[in-house]
Amino acid sequence: MQTITDILGPAGPLAAHVPGFAARSQQQDMAEAVTRALESDEMLIAEAGTGTGKTYAYLVPALLYSQEQGKKVLISTGTKNLQDQLFHRDLPTVRKALGISTSVALLKGRANYLCHHRLEMAEGRRLRPEQQDQMARIRTWLGRTERDDSAELGEVPEDAQIWPQVTSTADNCLGGDCPVYSDCFVVKARRDAQAADVLVVNHHLFFADLALRDEGFGEVLPGVNAFIFDEAHQLPDVASTFFGSNLSARQLTELGRDALIELHAEAPDVDSVEASITKLDKAVRDFRLALGNDTKRAPWASQDDNATLQRATEDLAESLKRLESDLEPLAKRGKGLERSWRRCLELKTRLDQFVDGGSDEQGVIQWFETHSRGFVLHMTPLEISETFRSYVDKHKSAWIFTSATLAVGDDFTHFSRELGIEDAHARRWGSPFDFAKQALLYVPTALPEPNSPEYTAKVIEAARPVIEASGGRTFFLLTSYRALNLVARALEGNIPYPLLVQGTLPRGELLDRFRELGNAVLVGTSSFWEGVDVRGEALSCVIIDKLPFSSPGDPVMQARLEAMRERGLNPFFDYQVPQAAITLKQGVGRLIRDVSDSGVLMICDPRLFGKGYGRIFRNSLPPMPVSRDVADVQAFFVQHTSAHQTGTQTVEVTVP
Repeated sequence: MQTITDILGPAGPLAAHVPGFAARSQQQDMAEAVTRALESDEMLIAEAGTGTGKTYAYLVPALLYSQEQGKKVLISTGTKNLQDQLFHRDLPTVRKALGISTSVALLKGRANYLCHHRLEMAEGRRLRPEQQDQMARIRTWLGRTERDDSAELGEVPEDAQIWPQVTSTADNCLGGDCPVYSDCFVVKARRDAQAADVLVVNHHLFFADLALRDEGFGEVLPGVNAFIFDEAHQLPDVASTFFGSNLSARQLTELGRDALIELHAEAPDVDSVEASITKLDKAVRDFRLALGNDTKRAPWASQDDNATLQRATEDLAESLKRLESDLEPLAKRGKGLERSWRRCLELKTRLDQFVDGGSDEQGVIQWFETHSRGFVLHMTPLEISETFRSYVDKHKSAWIFTSATLAVGDDFTHFSRELGIEDAHARRWGSPFDFAKQALLYVPTALPEPNSPEYTAKVIEAARPVIEASGGRTFFLLTSYRALNLVARALEGNIPYPLLVQGTLPRGELLDRFRELGNAVLVGTSSFWEGVDVRGEALSCVIIDKLPFSSPGDPVMQARLEAMRERGLNPFFDYQVPQAAITLKQGVGRLIRDVSDSGVLMICDPRLFGKGYGRIFRNSLPPMPVSRDVADVQAFFVQHTSAHQTGTQTVEVTVP
């Protein structure tokens, strides 16, 4: 009988069936560790460096475990893109190579599935011309789709305003009372998910279902025997969102819009409620104005002296109370009105808790964020470790957490403490890539401290010769939108290479253009620090302006750091430095994506060598030569350009 090592070895089925597959000792070792965790119901934290092939390292054991032992495995990913890649590419490849028939299913959140009922409601509304065109495209797609996943329909942008009108949320779904329940795409997808041996979800959906399960309504988690989390470094932030609560302008305005539609459909003889809906809409707008004109994130307590906001809050509470009172006697007229009434009651309760009771709850952070026209009120748990650990303890299964960035150096304390899993087995496998030959770390000298007013201007000045030496082919990664705007303005028209700027096009389109152009400079912030894979010469340089410390002004960060101080911890070294080191590793990981890649990593921040904690960051980076002289950068590109032209670079291999 073949072992896991044999299966992933040079003479195994993957090598025979997957073009370009290359056996990796790190991949084989990780797969053995995953197998042990599955068979023993253990917790495993597995950091696998870029190129290790961690996807196959957990997919092969997971599929064999499910096939041979009849167990159900849930795989959760960080993004929907990775979810699609796993389900549509990697899983079919491994199943075919292994020759097994394990059933698999893909499940996403409600917003990814068309709602027949809401589609009919939307078609009865007055739509703008572009929305009418999008509606026609949706109707055409509906007649031919087999997967029922809106991701199929690339002709309608993912952020198009039509989608919220034709998809459901937990708030507005009619459930079993829906007139077209038997045709529901969400119900079908969940039924398939419950029947599958291997289920692929994403972190947001996992925690949403976990929260529902705690209330007795979870549909995905029961029956799962093993949990595998890819891109696990994202889990603490996602968990904080779902273990808390929020109230947004969008939820309130959609309540009014939907209630009005249901009113016309189920109680057309009643017109008195429209005044309450109009009053709610005005109260929402006034509340947003009272929070100020700028976009920001701030503690709710910072508004204690805002008398205008206090009045706006009272008006908002009163308008919700009035609408709830108007809808209650109409709830018996139809399921749509009943659902609207219950939604209104729930949102009223959330507002009351936020305004009256939130400040009295221990371990809860009250804060708000504003956008151009909207706002969100948040109640976020100070920590999620105890809550998450309680779920782990209730579900005696294998729990496997993997990512390229979980440790700081060789230390997993930060990640394991965040999730309350300090007793988990932790292993780390370095990248098989030869960074000593493929990469160079350049840290310029004579830059001012990062808090200096002229810092970004000096970074741009230092970056210009590096971009020139690279011939474009650069990711310029910034830690703030302010820096992004400064860099974009400074480079526009002043470099002989195409300039692509985050926000000017959807991320996917920017990446496609970057790959196609072959000599572009892409300027981006957090969206491009992770989950981006550009192999080959199109990306040969990554420039990072600062060590990516979280903003000290972030209200959640402020509260967590203060809580750590009260417990006698050092928030800078126990939280901020490890968090920033893991984020830096994500950005650095964009550079070398294959054995044939080469490139220069430029980290501009003088603290990398000027501060004692700089060693922590340096020890978290792949082992590569370091230079403080731009002449070495120029020589590196001359040498590696020559190597590519003479064909001496190693051929590309597949390492999922």
